[in-house]
Amino acid sequence: MKEWGFFFLLTMGGLLACSSCLHNPAPFDEAKWRRQVESQSPEKLYAEHFKDGQYFNPWMPMDHGGFWRFLKWKLSPKPDYSEEAKNHKPQFIPDLKKRIQAMPGGAFIAWVGHSTFLMRLRGEYWITDPIFSERALLPKRITPPAITGKELNELTPRLNVVISHNHHDHLDADSIRSLPEGTRFFVTLGLKGYVESLHKGPVREMDWWESVDVGDGSRLVCLPAQHWSRRLGQGYNQTLWASFLLITPEVSIYYGADSGYFIGYREFGRKFPQIDYALLSTTAYHPRWFMHYAHKSIPESLDAFTDLGAEYFIPTQWGTFHLGDEPPGYPALDLMRHIKERNLDPSRFIILDIGQIEPIRKGIQVRHG
Repeated sequence: MKEWGFFFLLTMGGLLACSSCLHNPAPFDEAKWRRQVESQSPEKLYAEHFKDGQYFNPWMPMDHGGFWRFLKWKLSPKPDYSEEAKNHKPQFIPDLKKRIQAMPGGAFIAWVGHSTFLMRLRGEYWITDPIFSERALLPKRITPPAITGKELNELTPRLNVVISHNHHDHLDADSIRSLPEGTRFFVTLGLKGYVESLHKGPVREMDWWESVDVGDGSRLVCLPAQHWSRRLGQGYNQTLWASFLLITPEVSIYYGADSGYFIGYREFGRKFPQIDYALLSTTAYHPRWFMHYAHKSIPESLDAFTDLGAEYFIPTQWGTFHLGDEPPGYPALDLMRHIKERNLDPSRFIILDIGQIEPIRKGIQVRHG
């Protein structure tokens, strides 16, 4: 109780000390931020990124700001959003497992919710950052998952799982426990022991730029991301974060996971030409002064898509959990608005509903200028 009392007094003192700044949050300078991003050297993407027990982004280390910066965000005035933005959310299409079982062949991408996508490629099932739980530690789902661990067990005995980092909305313990016995995991450095404590399947840790032969002519490449890591029981930046590129003879799919906008996207597009699908995050970008380092705005997500040189853009992470100031469904509306403002080809943007199955499109080698 003494500790809680001290924490309460410390918190109240901090609130009084920064009360003026809560009412007048500093404006965010987008132009200055972009200049910082553009000034970084691509060579740093290949630099050492672990020191003194912590991982870091060597091109632009994060100024975390600590608890008080987080508190300032939580207690700052919230922007007002339209009723359309507050009420918008993805549609839910039921019976994903049954619909997959009814289509015995063919490659596809299906949105389960948040950053969880189920893919069938060359007859193999892949899933990204699986979370089927009602909550991501504290935030509660506003839309149900399109499939559960139990249903995945009924769908396939063999599953490949990619885990990008340890935040609770990307690494969910109950969801991992529920996966089929024949599951194999590809995780970032530092997460092997934790995942092994939850599931008996083989776990392969991966570092940035590491490539793994996953069989049948396919490979998985672990790539940098601009983010950070922490969860209950694991300290700040003690495990790595990443994005991934899955390359098969027919299609290449970039899974961006969680990341701010950074020079890496341009380098990935240069090093891995002809990416077919880019699954890019579109959530938790308001307020910009707090979120800009670790999460992309919609304009930045579109810039990342251009940098990658990908054919199709699939937005991730919107419409499931309320994580930023913006309503969960707002990013999809924001994305559609910016597509129109930039006069972009809408056929290259696939905004899925939860449970929607997107067949891998043929003829995707034709590039747009």
